[in-house]
This record gives sequence, structure tokens and C-alpha cells, in this order.
Amino acid sequence: MTLKVIAYARNGHTDKFGIPRQSREESPILTRIVFEPDYAIPEALRGIEGYSHLWLLWGFSEVDSWSPTVRPPRLGGNKRMGVFATRSPFRPNPIGLSSVKLIRVENGELIVSGADVLDGTPIYDIKPYLSFSDSHPEAKNGFAEETKDYELEIVWTNLPITDQEKADLEYILRQDPRPGYQDNPERVYKMDYAGLRVSFRVEGLKVFVLNCERL
Repeated sequence: MTLKVIAYARNGHTDKFGIPRQSREESPILTRIVFEPDYAIPEALRGIEGYSHLWLLWGFSEVDSWSPTVRPPRLGGNKRMGVFATRSPFRPNPIGLSSVKLIRVENGELIVSGADVLDGTPIYDIKPYLSFSDSHPEAKNGFAEETKDYELEIVWTNLPITDQEKADLEYILRQDPRPGYQDNPERVYKMDYAGLRVSFRVEGLKVFVLNCERL
């Protein structure tokens, strides 16, 4: 079977460091799904506005190997779990699946929120999310249940950024993008997002944003 790239995701995540670990509806970050010429056909999107959410089937474009066990960052990075019990990118077939919210259709492109993908990620397919068959409120969440509510408090300094940039960065940093095994309160981390280079450090449950430099 040969998978065809039908579109590419475009957003501010130019760096793998900082990409949300899961797709989440409340994300303020918008992603534009830009179709390749062979699939930029208006008829192919007919009726899609009737759905509030979509499934994206996409590729981990920067992964070239797999491992039967991985170290989930939220478990501290020192506990191994089976790859099929995680959403790690190091899979036999580097395929990702994300549930996203459809914001609008614009000039033949889809604007969605909640996508946990890198800018330039190849999209292989798009399907509607159906609440009556795809939602399972009684489902068990395995070891992921332990850290699902883990969030940090953001401490800002007076930085020359827009309200939208601040909202995007707060969403990313609140989820703690650091590897789980790093917990040095003096260490300064740097992350690139949407033309900004953000410097921050984490002390306890607080993120101190130190600087935002425009690239």
C-alpha cells in the first residue's frame, strides 16, 4: 500500500520542542490544512462544514526508526512502556491520528484547532468525527490518567508580544514541554514558535518566561 500526501499542515510549530503531546479542543493555536494540487478540489470538501470535529491521519515526518518500548515523558522519562500502549512517534509505521475542531473552510483550505503536529506535517487523510460512534466516555485511560490534569502556572514579564502570541505560548508552556527527566530550576530552555524564540525556566509548578526574541 502506498500512502499519498493529500495536504500539509501549516502552523507556528517550527520546532518539535513545544508541540502539545495530545490534540486538545481548547487549544488557541490554529492550523491550516493546505491541500496538494491533485486534491484541492472544492467538491472533495462538500458537506464538511456540517461537522464540528475531524480526524486527521498524518505522518511523523522526522522519525525514521521504531522501538518496541519507549519512555513516556510524563512518566519522568525513566520508565519504559510498550510502544503500542503509548502515542510515541517511534512506531513501526510512523502514522499519527488527531481529533481536531473544524473552525472554518477558507479558500479551499481547512482551519482547525487542537492539532498536535509540526509545521509541514504531511496529511494522508481526513475523516469526520462522529460523536455517536467515536466518543466513549466510559473508556479507561491507562497510565495516561495519572498525568492528564498536570499543568503549570505561567509567570510573565513585560514582553513585546501580541495577545494572540501570548495565548498560544501560555497554552504550550502550561503543559510543560520539558523532557520528564529534566527538573533543574536554574536551567534556561529555549523554544521556537511562530517566529519567536522563547526563553524560560521552570521552578516547581511555575514557568518563568524570561524573553521572547523575534527571529
